[in-house]
Amino acid sequence: MPTVEVNGGDIVYEILGTTGQLIVLTPGGRYSKDFRGVRPLADALVAGGHRVLLWDRPNCGASDVQFFGPTESHMRAESLYGLLRALDTGPVVLAGGSSGARDSMITTLLYPDMVTELILWNIVGGVPGLFNLGAYYVLPNLIALRGKGIESLLELPEWQERIEQNPKNRDRLLALDRAELNRVLLRWLDAYVPKPGQTIPGVPDDLFADITIPTLIIRGGKDDPDHPKRTSLEVHCLIEGSTLIEPPWPEDAWERSFEARARGEDVGGFDTWVLAAPAILDFIAG
Repeated sequence: MPTVEVNGGDIVYEILGTTGQLIVLTPGGRYSKDFRGVRPLADALVAGGHRVLLWDRPNCGASDVQFFGPTESHMRAESLYGLLRALDTGPVVLAGGSSGARDSMITTLLYPDMVTELILWNIVGGVPGLFNLGAYYVLPNLIALRGKGIESLLELPEWQERIEQNPKNRDRLLALDRAELNRVLLRWLDAYVPKPGQTIPGVPDDLFADITIPTLIIRGGKDDPDHPKRTSLEVHCLIEGSTLIEPPWPEDAWERSFEARARGEDVGGFDTWVLAAPAILDFIAG
């Protein structure tokens, strides 16, 4: 896969299709561009006449590990901007789910001239959702640092996966300064503490008035604790003129996938994303 160096780290990317508007498709979590459910949606968008940029964000897939910025999503926004500039591409459509939605929103806020349309789904928010993010993505690293220092990061399954996909990440992790990494991680953790006036972690609500491009929001599930309905409604209210639609997948799709994985079934949380393709294509065409 081709790579581009951005902010001192290599970003792995892939462009599908040869004609049409370029859509940057960003998955959730710290999952890679090849995580199940992502490519079927990309293929459907290509079949609809567009090009799709898939990329492994820093700390995802085969890209390099990196730690900087006010939040991890701000770091990813900087990386995406650098990637797009390196590819010499014009304004693009940003489409993302879960943390990919957060990354896309922050990229739009930081680099509005680079985005023509914004498409969001599975937006994380609420007390359970934000606490889960901090507990899953940040606290294990802080606990490891406090115990045995930088070397203990190599024992965490998440970074073992990054090293397996990109062996040079081992040296990149070991080269980190313990005090500076601790400082960055505490800053990232603080962003996940729910605060008045911050629907999206690390982003003051008033900044959303700066998003003036066409925006499509797929509503969250009514009982989804990680991507609550309320958060998608709040973002819809914050982005004036945005379009809110009902989810094209079952109302409890996320809960079903979570329960199925707990039973050991081969189910992915993004498997239903391909069902959003018709709505995305219609929105771009409109």
